[in-house]
Amino acid sequence: MKLSNEKSSMLQGILLMALFAFTAFYIGEMNIMKTISFSPMIIGIILGMIYANTLRSTLPETWTPGIVFTSKRILRLGIILYGFKLTFQDVMAVGLPAIIIDAIVVIVTIFFGVFIGKLLKMDRSIALLTSCGAAICGAAAVMGVDGAIRSKPYKTAVAVATVVIFGTLSMFLYPVLYRAGIFDLPADQMGIFTGSTVHEVAHVVGAGNAMGSAISDNAIIVKMIRVMMLVPVLLIIAFFVAKDAVSADESGQKRKIQIPWFAILFLLVICFNSLNILPIPAVEFIKTLDTFLLTMAMTALGAETSFEKFKKAGFKPFLLAAIIYCWLIGGGYCLARFVVPLI
Repeated sequence: MKLSNEKSSMLQGILLMALFAFTAFYIGEMNIMKTISFSPMIIGIILGMIYANTLRSTLPETWTPGIVFTSKRILRLGIILYGFKLTFQDVMAVGLPAIIIDAIVVIVTIFFGVFIGKLLKMDRSIALLTSCGAAICGAAAVMGVDGAIRSKPYKTAVAVATVVIFGTLSMFLYPVLYRAGIFDLPADQMGIFTGSTVHEVAHVVGAGNAMGSAISDNAIIVKMIRVMMLVPVLLIIAFFVAKDAVSADESGQKRKIQIPWFAILFLLVICFNSLNILPIPAVEFIKTLDTFLLTMAMTALGAETSFEKFKKAGFKPFLLAAIIYCWLIGGGYCLARFVVPLI
């Protein structure tokens, strides 16, 4: 009987997050949200944070396991199904220059971010999450790395917040600087620059569309290549970086490093999707379902994040994100302008 009640309480927590996700999808259909390219996932974490700082204390604590389940288990399922948005054919379409530039940006950004985080003497988990979010694919990368290192929810939410701020800034800044002639690049190189340096897929779509289809098409594919790089990054983190960053909990006890099997399944899903076996309507349904699951997970992360925890994290994560952002713009532009023509 007790076990049945526990399952019922967990289900209630999961259903609450599902309700928030439906709300996020509804809000995401509003014109203003489409204009600023706020995806349901971003809206979800905002709704979750509003809940955490208002109604959370009035609802039963027995719902908490369901919220935690959503932020961990459903998150990993969402990352796995994310592979249906990618194919290896897309990679071949943009060629070697985009792959090389993406690899440079991802590697340098992560190492640079972790190094700066160390200089700032900030929490190593937050530094790693923030760096990976900027380097790979925004919130999805933050959540993927969180699944590998199992950090506290508020740390993940802080890292996602930096992605939202600077990714949204890029979406408006890149088109303005491009039209002003400051980003003086041919369309194909501008596409590579945008896709390799802007944080979220939604932000790349927004910025690319504002600069024209010739730039947008390349930018989105280049961004998808960065998303694929999540797999090797997660494996490396699990075996090496995580050992130093989060191998000990607050009591000093050593923790076993977990192999992120969901990352391997993510890659296998990409392989399966590249075979074009499923009909297009089925793939589109899975994509929508995946976005819904990730929105639930983002909402759950937000629901575990109070403003007090943001205060605990302090200003340093946002300073780190700003420094990384400067590198992405300056370093990414130089790579697109001077390195791409040589490849």
